Amino acid sequence: QVQLVESGGGLVQAGGSLRLSCAASGRTLNRYRMGWFRQAPGKERDFVAAISLSAATPYYADSVKGRFTISRDNASSTGYLQMNSLKPEDTAVYYCAAKSGYFGDDPAEYKYWGQGTQVTVSS
Repeated sequence: QVQLVESGGGLVQAGGSLRLSCAASGRTLNRYRMGWFRQAPGKERDFVAAISLSAATPYYADSVKGRFTISRDNASSTGYLQMNSLKPEDTAVYYCAAKSGYFGDDPAEYKYWGQGTQVTVSS
């Protein structure tokens, strides 16, 4: 069992930056591939980024490529999402999630989820 807790969300102006953190407890995070998803009001939960167990291989949605950076620190069981050049369309609740096995961008593949953190980007 893994418990995930996100932090770092908030209100930022367009063009600004935020860094989200995802702290894991229970089983260590290094057993799992980690992903970030987001959900805007009235919309489905969308894939944002994922990273391999060793942190060697990141994957990004096209909408955030070049602006967001996913990383992880297995020693502290913490994952991160650095978000730069934020746009109003990035406004959503951001969730971190963990899964076993290979890369996946489908939320249904992820077994463990945090409670989410709100990111609001004003224009």
